[in-house]
Amino acid sequence: MIKVLIVDDSPLLRAVLKAVLEQAGDIEVVGAAKDPYEARDMIKALQPDVLTLDIEMPKMNGLSFLKNLMRLRPMPVVMLSTLTQKGSPETLEALEVGAVDFIAKPMSNVAEQLEAYADVLYQKIRTASRARVRPFKADKQLGAKPAIASDAKYQARSVMAIGASTGGTEALREVLTKLPINSPPVVVTQHIPPVFSSSFAMRMDKCCEVSVKEAEEGDELGVGKVFIAPGDKHLLIVQKGTKLVCQLSDGEKVNRHKPAVDVLFDSLVPIAKNVHAALLTGMGSDGAQGLLRLKDAGASTFAQDEASCVVWGMPRAAVELDAASKVVSLDAMAKALLHSASR
Repeated sequence: MIKVLIVDDSPLLRAVLKAVLEQAGDIEVVGAAKDPYEARDMIKALQPDVLTLDIEMPKMNGLSFLKNLMRLRPMPVVMLSTLTQKGSPETLEALEVGAVDFIAKPMSNVAEQLEAYADVLYQKIRTASRARVRPFKADKQLGAKPAIASDAKYQARSVMAIGASTGGTEALREVLTKLPINSPPVVVTQHIPPVFSSSFAMRMDKCCEVSVKEAEEGDELGVGKVFIAPGDKHLLIVQKGTKLVCQLSDGEKVNRHKPAVDVLFDSLVPIAKNVHAALLTGMGSDGAQGLLRLKDAGASTFAQDEASCVVWGMPRAAVELDAASKVVSLDAMAKALLHSASR
């Protein structure tokens, strides 16, 4: 049984969350706190496995509480977030600090919306209960762009492709901030809602030597450029003449995701011998079959190792399929991709 503590200042939302979660069968709501101070005492007394935490609360906001919690008593946290442009920077910072994941906070028709979100909510709670959480360190947060220079020569047609899900925003930051300005082009599919993909790309652009942006139709791949799939569209890479360009698709979900990693990886199979692909932390198996198809077509393929994953789901699926040429720790992933792409 997964013990959950709800932290939210809304009595209605606390009640609805409790009712919805207790329908899961394997989840027990051990308490509901109206503010971080009450939550602090309940954590000590009830020893929950997972916290659901609202960002905006009186007395102390959820982000400040999360920083204290992850520094003093790291534990799995799922943030309740408003899916708006205004809320996305705080939610992304919460993931930086150590929250495992986030879920939409309904704005109206609370009971009906949360019922519709029930399966997603259960999945996130279950995933969080198995996640690896690490203590928060203030110096881990975004800082100045690293002074990275590279004398390496990269293959002219190389493309690096990365897929990620739960825990992926921080894993991607670890990889992208290590890329030099003359890095081969990078294309990324991260499971993330649309508002957040744009904010995440802008956030990464501020701390990376490479240029990072949300992919748009027709964007041309080039040296030192990173393109991140929009949160509500599949990203494919297609050849137009001598150029490789981004193509966006509003097609059906694949592996229950849009964007889907498999869609990106499959689009790269025709140029597989120039592709260097990695599957990072995330629940489920999206990207594993695509990574195998890339490997079989001649690509260099990598999977993040279990020890450095928040959730060893997608990389595990790839390893079990023998889709990864190498299994690499997160801190070595950028070096592995660049070495593979070097002449």
